[in-house]
Amino acid sequence: MSSRIEKKKFKSMNRRELLKLTPVLALGAFAIPKLQAPLLRMGLGFSDWASEEFFRPGHLATTFASSELTPFNKFPINDYDVDDPGVDFDRWTLTVTGAVRRPGDYTLAQIQALPRFRQNTRHVCVEGWDVIGRFGGARLSDFLKTIGADLTARYVYVECADDYYESLDMATALHPQTLLCYEMYDQPLTREHGAPVRLTIPTKIGYKQAKYLTDLQVTNVLARVGYWEDQGYSSFYGL
Repeated sequence: MSSRIEKKKFKSMNRRELLKLTPVLALGAFAIPKLQAPLLRMGLGFSDWASEEFFRPGHLATTFASSELTPFNKFPINDYDVDDPGVDFDRWTLTVTGAVRRPGDYTLAQIQALPRFRQNTRHVCVEGWDVIGRFGGARLSDFLKTIGADLTARYVYVECADDYYESLDMATALHPQTLLCYEMYDQPLTREHGAPVRLTIPTKIGYKQAKYLTDLQVTNVLARVGYWEDQGYSSFYGL
């Protein structure tokens, strides 16, 4: 009887000691160059999974008074390639494909015919800066309903005039503050800030908020996740 008790204590001690050693073993694994990249991918994947699981679709990002806005001329212009990809506004359309009942090319006027929402929200850049801006446009959720999107699909994927691309999980796409933005500071969106239409998503980091939209696809499978995500950045990155 006493030997069985001692054996049980020994196993319990081994488990406790192993848990204590786990961080040390993980640090040791990071010291092995060929294990660093796979471990980082695993950690980032787990972080994205956990963030998506705990995302609250009805929780609103903070909004601000107009007195707290960053002046428009001090709102940074940030892109990955060019400030102006030369979109022809007169011929611009948003091409819709994928799991939708009404695919096709949608004009700016059709997007502007949807209810307009304006919000003063914070824009946070992965580079470390943040500003408060005033954004206006149609809720992406309203547009998805207009095109007859399958709202049980997993993703909304977009492509842009400057060859940028990005994807959103459906819960974020349906969030009431996620906009197809065509206004800043109650004026038409400027070319440098993504005209004629960009994404504004105050629950996400800045690089998720693609500019110069040209194509939108509702899908369950992503061939590409996002420009920065495909280079190792977080695919969810909620705020």
